[in-house]
Amino acid sequence: MKQFKLITMLLAVVVSFTACEKDFLSPAPTSGVSSETYFSTEEELETALINMYDGIQGVNSTDPDDRHGIQYEFYITEMRSDNTRTKSSEGEAAQFESYNITPNNGIIANYYESYYNIIYRANVVLDNLDVIENAATKASYEAEAKFVRAYAYFNLVRLYGDVPLIDRVVGPLETDIQFARVAASSIYDFIKSDLSTAVDGLDNTYRTRASKAAAQTLLAKVYLTLGENYSEAQTLLESVMASGYSLEPDFEDVFYNEENNEVIFSIGYLPNLSSDSQNFSAEWLNGVGRTSGVNYVTSEAVAVLDEFGGDRTAVSYRPDPSQVGQYQVTKYLPNGEDGGSNGKSFDSDPTLAGNDWIVIRYADVLLLHVEAIMAGSASTTASKALTSFQAVRDRAGLTDPVTEVTKEDLLLERRVELAFENHRFFDLVRFGQAESVFSAFSSANNLGYSSTDLLLPIPQNEINLSNGSMSQNPGY
Repeated sequence: MKQFKLITMLLAVVVSFTACEKDFLSPAPTSGVSSETYFSTEEELETALINMYDGIQGVNSTDPDDRHGIQYEFYITEMRSDNTRTKSSEGEAAQFESYNITPNNGIIANYYESYYNIIYRANVVLDNLDVIENAATKASYEAEAKFVRAYAYFNLVRLYGDVPLIDRVVGPLETDIQFARVAASSIYDFIKSDLSTAVDGLDNTYRTRASKAAAQTLLAKVYLTLGENYSEAQTLLESVMASGYSLEPDFEDVFYNEENNEVIFSIGYLPNLSSDSQNFSAEWLNGVGRTSGVNYVTSEAVAVLDEFGGDRTAVSYRPDPSQVGQYQVTKYLPNGEDGGSNGKSFDSDPTLAGNDWIVIRYADVLLLHVEAIMAGSASTTASKALTSFQAVRDRAGLTDPVTEVTKEDLLLERRVELAFENHRFFDLVRFGQAESVFSAFSSANNLGYSSTDLLLPIPQNEINLSNGSMSQNPGY
């Protein structure tokens, strides 16, 4: 159910600042509602719990000062990989495809601020758990908030490297906490601790809120990212596989039959209401007059999908109806509409689309299961791994029996199965293939990749506000 929206204007006031916000030193209100006085009952704290997901959802607008949350994630993941690019290499977005990102880039700053705001919202819940009298409810709220906090930190540490670690609501003058970059290893220890709590305290009631299966999957992916605890990662993933999720028979239904059997964790949107809708899927079509075209499919990704995608190919991309030689992502056509023969004629407003964004789905779990087995045993023919790998390919209509899976096979399968779902960049880094793939891609397309581009720059505004407490990543 998509009930996870901004509850009231009152709650927006309560949680309107982040841990690293420039207006921290503005005069504090002397009356009215604040986080110190509002959360006094379980019902009131539940509004803060729901509001965490509103932070991930982000604001559907063109205002650069609004936090856009996950709606901006494709820029800093897919468009830094060999999967997508801008249509005409124009504007700030083109910095991602050309590996020429500056610390003043507004998109990286927006994502950074958005995800620290999500962490702040989770900390608000955790700091007010004592208002809950029922022990089971209290444990559930703690588990849910820690899942969201871990999810946010996992993205931040993979994208920016060493980042500030904020584990509680901090005051406006506590700048030493707000800006101190902490070693990535400590961030990962914190993530693992939060996710362990989430695994123990959650069930599988929800698909657009935290669940046990989502926490198990995320923890397994953390282990694989760190190159540790492979057997534990396998056990976690097999627990998810035994929890009732399944592949949708029709690949298209994964994206247009929302909260289906394959979805483990998604961010819910509703159409035709700017506070609850998203515009990213319309932006990708370049059919709404708001950008020069972003997240367009590279010729390399087109070739790979054409050769290896099977039934997934037609769902994943299409030729731009208005320009020969350009290709659009189609996994999230706005409200399922294709825009007609010119790609621009919609019955609904495509900038107010209601498509949910899928963060974790069952096919990802199956392929992570293969990865965990291979990493733990170095076996390319383990029966459990082959079964999981075969299931994903069978759904795509690629039913020839698989007798061996190499790391290259698995990385390729993840690319075509999860194309344009913001996994490719992270997969290449986790598999140790990012340097070679991006170097070759950059050379072939006359781009500017270097090894320091695997991390984003810390937003320059954060550096400035830290008064020397925060250093910049190498290469920027």
